[in-house]
Amino acid sequence: MTDGDIQENLARVLSDLADAARAAGRQGSDVQLCAVSKFHAVSEILAAVRAGQLLFGENRVQEAYAKFTEIGGLAAAGSIPGMQADGTPGEKPDRLPELHIIGTLQLNKVKKAVEIASCIQSVDREDVLAEIEKRCAALGKTIRVLFEMHTGEESKAGYADEKALYASLEHCAKGTYPHVIPSGLMTMAPFTEDKRLVRKSFSTLRELSGKIARDFPSLPMTELSMGMSGDYRIAVEEGSTMVRIGTAIFGPRTVQAV
Repeated sequence: MTDGDIQENLARVLSDLADAARAAGRQGSDVQLCAVSKFHAVSEILAAVRAGQLLFGENRVQEAYAKFTEIGGLAAAGSIPGMQADGTPGEKPDRLPELHIIGTLQLNKVKKAVEIASCIQSVDREDVLAEIEKRCAALGKTIRVLFEMHTGEESKAGYADEKALYASLEHCAKGTYPHVIPSGLMTMAPFTEDKRLVRKSFSTLRELSGKIARDFPSLPMTELSMGMSGDYRIAVEEGSTMVRIGTAIFGPRTVQAV
């Protein structure tokens, strides 16, 4: 896929996303696009960067670390068109590309994840949260996290129930994890043609978000990361603030799994 193809695809996705937001009675700016770049090369990511896309999602830490370390080096050297060496505004972009880890995170991958990412969207249990705190404390870094909730198929990752999630949120509210910024929720809808089940997955997350806002007013839990290529319109209708779209932008994968 050429740079032009990626840029055209990105423009189409952003236009469709804005249309979906307007149809739901929302502003286009209410919903952010996280471009899922797993299994795609640095050159393809940079094509999207040149088109103005600066938020990317990766599932596999090892792959993400290699790619975004390279991108950071290029930015520092002033080798990304439109970006100055110190990251100050050029034509575009006016800030560095940002990485979110969106896949299930193993404990032994947390160290590299927090080194390279600005947000971990897939916190699904307490020991991952504790390990993120440990690694961020060592780096002197704070990081945003989203708590992944299980709202669909049995095979999907995420906190299995509200009780387990609330235990983690209580620790956050008490200051147990000072280097972690709890910023919202994430989920994956069930893989099904039944739109009622998809909508139920998203509405469940939205309702839980509202409950958390009432029960933990001190926590900035405002993000709702839900919706992918096949179901983002329903997600936007149900209050998504971030959708995760990959193939519609980058096409079939070009990098082998690592």
